[in-house]
Amino acid sequence: MIKQITGLLCLTASIAFAQTPPKPYGALPAPRQLAWHETEVYGIMHFTPTTFENKEWGYGDADPKTFNPTDFNADQIVSAAKAGGLRGIVLVAKHHDGFCLWPTKTTDYNITKSPFRGGKGDLVREVADAARKQGLKFGVYCSPWDRNNAKYGTPEYIKIYREQLRELYTNYGDLFMSWHDGANGGDGYYGGAREKRSIDNTTYYQWDSTWTNYTRKLQPNASIFSDIGWDVRWAGNEDGSVNPTSWATLTPKPSEGQNVAVPGQANATENPGGTRGGKFWIPAECDVPLRKGWFYHENEKPKTPEKLFDLYLKSVGRGAALDLGLAPDTRGQLHNDDVAVLKTFGDRVKNTFATNLIARGSSKAVNVRGYNSIYSAKNLLDGKPDTYWATDDDFKTPEVVIELSQPIVFDVISLQEYIKLGQRIEEFAVDAWIGNEWKEIYKGTSVGAKRIARLDVPITSNKLRLRVTKSPVSIAISEFGVYKDAE
Repeated sequence: MIKQITGLLCLTASIAFAQTPPKPYGALPAPRQLAWHETEVYGIMHFTPTTFENKEWGYGDADPKTFNPTDFNADQIVSAAKAGGLRGIVLVAKHHDGFCLWPTKTTDYNITKSPFRGGKGDLVREVADAARKQGLKFGVYCSPWDRNNAKYGTPEYIKIYREQLRELYTNYGDLFMSWHDGANGGDGYYGGAREKRSIDNTTYYQWDSTWTNYTRKLQPNASIFSDIGWDVRWAGNEDGSVNPTSWATLTPKPSEGQNVAVPGQANATENPGGTRGGKFWIPAECDVPLRKGWFYHENEKPKTPEKLFDLYLKSVGRGAALDLGLAPDTRGQLHNDDVAVLKTFGDRVKNTFATNLIARGSSKAVNVRGYNSIYSAKNLLDGKPDTYWATDDDFKTPEVVIELSQPIVFDVISLQEYIKLGQRIEEFAVDAWIGNEWKEIYKGTSVGAKRIARLDVPITSNKLRLRVTKSPVSIAISEFGVYKDAE
């Protein structure tokens, strides 16, 4: 009897050990960041009096009556974005010119002083409602620099700015992003002063207390984007890409004379690639205008679908997100050229990744954690992001073979880690069985939320091998797929 009990206890302990997941590695994403990663592609919409002045940056002196779209249609804009595969819209509720697109109580320089909707309009409301109606997430950008406000540069302005954030945070539902940039002071109208005002961007905006006491309390699910980021960092350029090796973790460097890093540190050297083993999970956003400029200019054309697909691979395909600048014209709609390009791009992404060509293959891994099917290599092919192949702690460089009954033709490879346990893999390779031998067809570094590679030539094979060649800890991979570019 004692032997039976002892054996039962040992078996129970063995099962319990086998079901213990890998220990998390390094900095981990918060729930709001996990939701942000799932968004992948979204847009940031610029539409102010600057549009009607044919400028990129407004000076802050435009008459509010300048803002007079002839046929504003939020549904048209959101529909085009959705067709492009965008899953969210960040509206520039106030740009540097200081003009507010909602009926704010903080300044007279707002949409109620324009002819829009007879002075009773609220463009933030219309875009928010259109986005949610069509299933897109909604976020806001309220510029901290205000070239119109006479109080800018004084302590009083910080109270005004925070009240603007409070209005946006409390009147327009849940936000997926609160977006901020590093434009800080310079020439402006400033209530008629027409002068240059300089501020110390390391202290003036008091970002720590602003984000802690306003954003986190009023919009706890909103990811905060800024140059160095609290939740999402700037990629370090406006080209729509990050480095081929890009870590989701970052250790922001303190500003000169400061103990902490602050927004406004443009061109931070580590932003494009992140910090391996960084202190915080702060992935990159790759922002890029659909056209040449952020605002609509009649003489410009949108980027081609091929260029957008290339940027998708260099942003989402490197564990970051792609943020496309949308610029309505003076009607208040996206130009037909923009609509067409977005549709073609969206269709290409959707059709390319519609079917994982190895989903029905058999998998054989050299190691499965605790011999437990919970961590089986079959999880790589099930299309479920919350299942993953994991190995025992001492198996840091494992491999898995996927075999198919018939050869397939593919030219795109995709890999995803189970990032709830951190970004673990440092190097990997993919081989194909060609001519009775293994041939390496791709070698990569960082993976994280997603790694996508487009091969130079299509590959035909019925057997693939994924090898993790460098990792400081055991692996946890949620998806492995190959696809055919649907161009």
